[in-house]
Amino acid sequence: MAESTHRGIPPTSRLDRGTIAGLLCAVAGIIGGLVLEQGSVSDIAQATAAFIVFGGTLGAVLIGTPLRQVVAAARASRLVLYEPQHDLAGTLEQLITFATKARRHGIISLEENTGDTSDPILRRAMELAIDGVTSAELREMMELDIQAEESRGDHLAKVYETAGGYSPTIGIIGAVLGLIQVMKNLANIDAVGHGIAVAFVATVYGVGVANLLFLPAGAKIRNHSTRRIESIELIIEGVAGIVEGMNPRMLRRRLDPLVRSEGAEDPDATVAAEAASETALL
Repeated sequence: MAESTHRGIPPTSRLDRGTIAGLLCAVAGIIGGLVLEQGSVSDIAQATAAFIVFGGTLGAVLIGTPLRQVVAAARASRLVLYEPQHDLAGTLEQLITFATKARRHGIISLEENTGDTSDPILRRAMELAIDGVTSAELREMMELDIQAEESRGDHLAKVYETAGGYSPTIGIIGAVLGLIQVMKNLANIDAVGHGIAVAFVATVYGVGVANLLFLPAGAKIRNHSTRRIESIELIIEGVAGIVEGMNPRMLRRRLDPLVRSEGAEDPDATVAAEAASETALL
């Protein structure tokens, strides 16, 4: 199980093919439309416009957002290209294994297994269970982890959403700056036409990066945060069931709805897993 998605890319992360496909489709659509209109890539390849949009947007974000939060969001940008693996099914099987052992040897026997998991949330929940807390107390204490993850994901996503709100306006500022330069050369009509075209490139950059980069990045980070919250909820309910001494088969049935959100369930695999749990109890 991966550690918190906002503390870096977990070792089990893989390249997010959806992000790559989306970027390729967006770039191909925009460039393709430009070419169909008898344009060329050089028409929008303006370093000055890019400097104005990215520099101005970064400055606006830094003014309105604490620096520490901006740095954390920059680190989280890796989550846009890499997909953390939230193996809910694997976590479920681990919880069922713990439940089976607890039924046979008592919950104290799980103390030797707390170091076997790489997930800090699961480890903490197991330690609380071994310390003798009730299921209600466990849920109350672990609720703080859900709140912390929600807050973390919200703060990181808001940085990108804020940038997505500022960049179109910064692009307009860049266009106006370009038009000011155009007005200085009204005597040369050819230069005026070229200058107006170049001026509006900043607007294209501002709107483009907002809708193709910043806002999608914020949405992706929120999505990863939601998946992490689902895994925490699964852990809380699973360990609470272990504390209550629930039969592993019944615990599986309780937790299955939380796992199904990950994808289609394999009925044969579920039946086989339940049979294995029952055999272990014999």
